[in-house]
Amino acid sequence: MSEPTVSESLGVPFLDAATGRRPRRTPVWFMRQAGRHLPEYRDVRGPGSILDAIGRPDDAAAITLQPVRRYGVDAAVLYSDIVVPAHAVGFGIDVAPGTGPVAEQPFRSVSDLDRLPPLTPDLVEHVAETVRILTRELDPAVPLLAFAGAPFTVGSYLIEGAPSRTWRHTKALMHGDPALWHRLMERLAQSAVAFIDTQISHGARAFQLFDSWAGALSPADYRNFVAPHSTEVFSRLAETHPGVPGIHFGIGCDHLLEDMAACGASVIGLDWRTGIADARRRLGPETVIQGNLDPALVLAGHDVALAGARSVLADNAGHPGHIFNLGHGVQPDTDPAVLAAVVDLVHSGSGGPSTLDDGTING
Repeated sequence: MSEPTVSESLGVPFLDAATGRRPRRTPVWFMRQAGRHLPEYRDVRGPGSILDAIGRPDDAAAITLQPVRRYGVDAAVLYSDIVVPAHAVGFGIDVAPGTGPVAEQPFRSVSDLDRLPPLTPDLVEHVAETVRILTRELDPAVPLLAFAGAPFTVGSYLIEGAPSRTWRHTKALMHGDPALWHRLMERLAQSAVAFIDTQISHGARAFQLFDSWAGALSPADYRNFVAPHSTEVFSRLAETHPGVPGIHFGIGCDHLLEDMAACGASVIGLDWRTGIADARRRLGPETVIQGNLDPALVLAGHDVALAGARSVLADNAGHPGHIFNLGHGVQPDTDPAVLAAVVDLVHSGSGGPSTLDDGTING
């Protein structure tokens, strides 16, 4: 059987690129595309914790749709947070405005495992309802992305009790009590699988596993203490949802690139520190990449942002397996007009797939 061409592809740019088919245009979405940089977001979100807004399905769906309608991006990412599962099971964690996830009683001993029972669908029914609403509202050509925090990154918030620059308690537990560490990671892997499974089962068509802070680890620590549990997430979801693309993303993870890729994701998300061509040189020419415009360039204004976007497209060199994104989330003070211009540039095909023959990565 011959390889599929553009006319035979799924016709959904994001899914085409994520699965190695040549999309009709380079797909683009932005991490944190629904959020504080949008005035319409502030109108809907209201006061209090982000978890309050996430708990209102109609509002969470409306917020998810805002950037799709404003920018015409090629994927909607569920308005949620990586600590939703831990909050849902009653661990005792919230998201403080201007600070991030905070836990008054951090995870420090084996007794704290009792505060992390298995995540069951009834505990995140509000998320399932948000996904159901979005499945009805979204254009079929714009898939909904599920997401969850990877065990290490979620675990670091639970252990530290707040965002950290040193991860001192996390690393102390990792090395001081490896048995407890792995038990915690197993619980959090189960939670990530269950949370993503709920989203996919109700209509999400791809997912991203955020291991935002894995870059704080050495390669040896990552392989010994983290990779087995992230691998478990990807392998279990591949069994239950075959063909659903999964993205693996972390910040400052150039030194972990090969190890993260080995965890089994369909797509490797890059921050701005690792070049796309270099990643494919290291991982193989068929690798599907997501990324990787530096968010700071968007803050620098229209001309700088577009020049940066052109550089990303040039680095990809027309490879069909490319999903354009930032190298991290949209910053709160981002000008929406600049992001709109970036989307228009990427969709215009400048440096994108239209510069090469039709086909697939192997075509």
